[in-house]
Amino acid sequence: MASAEAAASATGRFAPAPEISEWVAPAPWQCVDFISDLHLSAALPKTFAAWQHYLQNTRADAVFTLGDLFEIWVGDDAMSRPFERACADVLQRAARRLSLAFMIGNRDFLVGDAFLAQAGMRALRDPTVLTLQGQRLLLTHGDALCLGDIEYQEFRRLVRSSAWQQAVLARTLAERLALAAELRGRSATRGRFDGAADADIDIVHALAWLAAASSSVLIHGHTHRPGSQRMADGIERHVLSDWDLDDALAPRAQVLRWTPHGLTRLSPAQATA
Repeated sequence: MASAEAAASATGRFAPAPEISEWVAPAPWQCVDFISDLHLSAALPKTFAAWQHYLQNTRADAVFTLGDLFEIWVGDDAMSRPFERACADVLQRAARRLSLAFMIGNRDFLVGDAFLAQAGMRALRDPTVLTLQGQRLLLTHGDALCLGDIEYQEFRRLVRSSAWQQAVLARTLAERLALAAELRGRSATRGRFDGAADADIDIVHALAWLAAASSSVLIHGHTHRPGSQRMADGIERHVLSDWDLDDALAPRAQVLRWTPHGLTRLSPAQATA
């Protein structure tokens, strides 16, 4: 990873990466899917249906969801509501035939152990290196690298603090839902998607993370700008698509699939064919 360190150090902004978790995939895995930013809600029935069909039929050995599975998640007691319960049931059925991993995002950071256990998903720390047949892939939701959005980073530090989360979770479910609606309203007023719509990741810091992880491939979501980019010699990133099949003007949904032959972008229908 010398090229990554050199590229970052040249700017004088090389920064240490956060603690990076490691996950070595089981040797039999030949097909792994990455998705993010589905923003599931009862208001998006076509998106939910596509996600449900995809999980029921994907040929992958494992599906890694890198944040923002839900539009909002205000605590695991939300499973008492019909839609959230339906989502847990879809995941639970899928977990009987393939491995599921979940990394929290900027919309569902209150997902807890109770939901993960009910859904049959393994918690995935941000960031994590996933080793697949010797290839090291650095996985992150992506919002922690969007350093240009200073206001969002301040908000992120607040809501990720244990004190703030404990205080919020002490409120009733109805109060938390009202708070979530208020926060969404503020986000819409700012004309951004909690930092996602108008901010990209800081490439210098991304290179620093990759150097610390001894990885040459970064996979992330959050920015809603799907595509692949060469960040430095031999170093690339792959940005995951958001899902919104209820948008009649611009429906979108992609799966990024890893096989021993490389990474490929697929529609949910192609991923299940």
